[in-house]
Amino acid sequence: MAFILRRPFTLSSTLANGSRRIQKPLTSSWTASRAFHQPPPFRPSAETSSVVKSSGSLGTLSKAKDALRQSFRRSYMQETYRVPQPAAGNLRQRLLYGAAIVGGTVVATNLIFNRETREDGGMPPFERQYLNDTFMHTGLGIGIIGLAARTLHQSGWSYRLMTANPWAVVGLSLVASIGTMYATFATSPDNYVQKYALWGAFNLTQAAILTPLMFLQPALLARAGLYTVGMMGSLAFVGATAKQEKYLYLGGPLLAGVTVVLLSGLAPLVVPVTAARTLMWTENIWLYGGLAVFGGFTLYDVQKVLHHARLAQTGAVRPDAVNESISLELDFLNIFIRMVQILGMTRNNRK
Repeated sequence: MAFILRRPFTLSSTLANGSRRIQKPLTSSWTASRAFHQPPPFRPSAETSSVVKSSGSLGTLSKAKDALRQSFRRSYMQETYRVPQPAAGNLRQRLLYGAAIVGGTVVATNLIFNRETREDGGMPPFERQYLNDTFMHTGLGIGIIGLAARTLHQSGWSYRLMTANPWAVVGLSLVASIGTMYATFATSPDNYVQKYALWGAFNLTQAAILTPLMFLQPALLARAGLYTVGMMGSLAFVGATAKQEKYLYLGGPLLAGVTVVLLSGLAPLVVPVTAARTLMWTENIWLYGGLAVFGGFTLYDVQKVLHHARLAQTGAVRPDAVNESISLELDFLNIFIRMVQILGMTRNNRK
């Protein structure tokens, strides 16, 4: 014990040396046993080495094919397409351009067609009141047509109308429109309920015919509506401030022109598809000729309203703003349809 206390590390070193001597023969015998039980080391022959080389080349080829497929494979995590939103500056610029076009149209039309203004010192109050009542009914009728067309389109009426027989659609629409229009004309203004009921039926008939326009983009319809309001507003201003009965002589020529436009509109139902040149000419007549004809009808109808106001003031006729508004509604709808088609053609040509 005293020896251990004097030399504390002597025992540990002795035990360590003894363990090393014991481990050496054990390790050698374990290695010999492993060598005795293990198979001889593998030495590849020529055939085996060729197979290994060919399998390696095949693996390289398959990796190349996988890389090629991955490079041409379309990923399902593609970036979604974002519709470009118009900037606020572009919207203001377009609104300014639209206002400038409308204002310039009014000024130019007034300078060209309205060189001879009224000589009675301006529009009398009864004419102004009658004209305002007519414009109010016209705007109300256009609003009813727009809301009814939107409602019918959402209910699926547009699909049923487009899949129906075109001859049946044309025939029924003409009968319904002309029937309700002349029934409204024939009803006395004193019969308030029947008058407005027939007028509402006329507006609903127009809405039912125009529902396929709701398939188009709202922006296109809004632009066409803006241009129509600008054109009709400028022509109505000219007709209201022009000399009395200056454009009433246009009734006969405009009636002949609208007949030609109507026949050109019905041409695609009769003319074969192979007559492409004929169809092109009839379409141009229906579009641009109709635009000119119904622009002339706007001048004529506004002056006719003022003429009827003077006759009503003398007691010759009964004042009837509903009947007057129907003519202006038809002018608006015909100009609007052609504006929609012209803008649609222009947009398709730009693509």
